[in-house]
Amino acid sequence: MAIIPQRQLFGWREIEDLGELERLRLVLEHLPDGELMAALERERGRGRDDYPVRAVWNSLLAGIVYQHPSIESLRRELLRNAQLRQLCGFDILQGARAVPPAWAYTRFVRKLQRRLPQLEAIFRRAVGGLAEVLPDFGKTLALDGKAIKSHARGRKRDEKQMRRPDGRRDTDADWGVKTYAGRRGDGTPWQKLVNWFGYCLHLVVDTKYELPVDFMVTRASASEVKVAHRLVERMAAERPEMLSRCAYFLGDKAYDDGKLLDKLWTGHRIKPVIDIRDCWQDGEETHLVGGWENVVHDYRGRVYCHCPQTGLRRELAYGGFEERRQTLKYRCPALHYGLECRGRERCRVKSGIRIALKEDSRVFTPVARSSYRWRRLYAQRTAVERVNSRLDRCFGLEQHFVRGLGKMKLKCTLALAVMLAMALGRMKEKRGEHLRSLVKAA
Repeated sequence: MAIIPQRQLFGWREIEDLGELERLRLVLEHLPDGELMAALERERGRGRDDYPVRAVWNSLLAGIVYQHPSIESLRRELLRNAQLRQLCGFDILQGARAVPPAWAYTRFVRKLQRRLPQLEAIFRRAVGGLAEVLPDFGKTLALDGKAIKSHARGRKRDEKQMRRPDGRRDTDADWGVKTYAGRRGDGTPWQKLVNWFGYCLHLVVDTKYELPVDFMVTRASASEVKVAHRLVERMAAERPEMLSRCAYFLGDKAYDDGKLLDKLWTGHRIKPVIDIRDCWQDGEETHLVGGWENVVHDYRGRVYCHCPQTGLRRELAYGGFEERRQTLKYRCPALHYGLECRGRERCRVKSGIRIALKEDSRVFTPVARSSYRWRRLYAQRTAVERVNSRLDRCFGLEQHFVRGLGKMKLKCTLALAVMLAMALGRMKEKRGEHLRSLVKAA
């Protein structure tokens, strides 16, 4: 049997590095949770303090940092790991007896649920801290909805009247459906329906740093477009400085809504880069551009001219956006690309055209849908998917034991706040190369 040399129990900080505990130290030192802790300690008053508020709170954060799927898993680690107990703030003289029982965590979580607005304020302060150290943080934002499955049994229709919560069933969750559609290589359409029972996390992410800026947790059936409106309105009311930083707002087809596009551009001068659905009901491939007899456009914003003599159709070259005139410029393809056009002398397009955004505000946006710039910007939307993947794999949203909308909001708020606190700590300590990583030690 191997003999492990004895070390001084309470001197581990002096004789060895923090190692894996370094990640927790970053969160504890840089998470702006002072106001919440003071409020919880005032609430406790002069009552029994067997399990200190700050120590229990720190241990919950440790459960997120070290990816514990449940409170019992966290408690087992605290019972085993004296260093972790000491870093969380538990009494080192009590040893394993300092670890709170399961019922103490249950009560503490209920207290946190009642103080959810203060937890959301912690998230917002962390976002503000990152905005101070990262001047371009928030310049390009992307929005997407993430399905969070509840592992409870989905309610049937005849059970909808049984809404009395008992802590075991998930009476808040409901069914959500997402439709994915496209075209195969041979041009035939395809469609896929995905449904789930649970909740939806609507996440606004900075595409460069892949960090959250705002979020909202709803039931799975909530409309993504309506939530997008609420998120933009809430940011405008509570954090206008973040919207003033934003230049581009990215989204997939689920957010294709004329009112949302108008709210972003007209209301906040944010250029929307949101994919478009084919909503034309007349079956036509193209529509005439107003005031032009030989210029048409499709629903994706591509503009074409027809040669007056041969009838040959060519796509016009995009020439830029004129903000003062609120128009998009397009140039004659023959002149721009050096092509031969027999009807050029009779064509009015030879000097180029301007199309006002009001021609069709869904089709014609400040960043033209037919431009290379639109495609480059839209490709950055995948940043949201990478954040969603980290939330699933590293922050426990893929396998969880959460029941109820309140607890799900709490779990998502804590996870996103920890993500920001770790990034903020790494930036302030000049270790930005691991800005987004949850598992990289110092």
